[in-house]
Amino acid sequence: MLKRIALSSCLVLLAGAASPALAADIDQIIYAPELPTTQMVEVGSGWYLRGDIGYSLQSKGAATSYNVFDAGPPASYTATAFDSSDLTSDFSGAIGFGYAFTDYFRSDLTVDFSRGRFDGSSSAAGDCVGGTPANTTCSSTGRQDFESYGFMANGYVDLGTVVGFTPYLGAGAGITRVKWDDLNSTNRCVDLGGACGTTETAQAGADSWRFTYALMAGMSYDISESLKLDLGYRYQKTASGPMFQYDAATALAGASGAQARDNGFEKHEVRVGLRYELW
Repeated sequence: MLKRIALSSCLVLLAGAASPALAADIDQIIYAPELPTTQMVEVGSGWYLRGDIGYSLQSKGAATSYNVFDAGPPASYTATAFDSSDLTSDFSGAIGFGYAFTDYFRSDLTVDFSRGRFDGSSSAAGDCVGGTPANTTCSSTGRQDFESYGFMANGYVDLGTVVGFTPYLGAGAGITRVKWDDLNSTNRCVDLGGACGTTETAQAGADSWRFTYALMAGMSYDISESLKLDLGYRYQKTASGPMFQYDAATALAGASGAQARDNGFEKHEVRVGLRYELW
């Protein structure tokens, strides 16, 4: 009997001691602070593709002079002005991709392409190249086509959107490869007592990589949530570079380097394009 009373007393004491600990555990479960809820985060938003075409309102940069080589001795080079020179560059295009960092700043990388033409005329006191008669002078007209392609990194500041219209300002810099085709010239003999005629000559064109920068301003319009129409103006300047080489006979006599260099391309363009936001 005494053993039962002692055992019962022990059980009561153990139960009493365990009750506060158990109650504390239950309180911690019931009143535990809320775990943070998982939120969906949008990753990579802001990427877009773009494509543009441009039309040059004005293009400058035609070569205004060329070098005349005298084998000597001593050998010498004389800068001689073209009688006339003109540079034409009408249409251009670009494709690229970009990222909008905020609602007010975006940047893109583009590949740009354009074509153009040089037209020039010159005159010389000597005979025309190509075997025209002696005792004549020479008048030449030449044409040379070129194409250029390059890579531009551009940045834009969007000035706020009102009913779908967003004005912006931008600037860019990059490199451009200018490739000149052969200079094809028609040489007309000026009769000073000989039998006159014409000859055709060709001189190899030159190509080179050049620094280019651009300034832009324009307006975009939200066609849809993802598609924007872009209309803008761009001023672009490409550094000068070699244009055409000496003819074979002059090079054989010792002339080296380019016979003429363009003055760098300076273009004022109107451009229209589309920007498509990927996600």
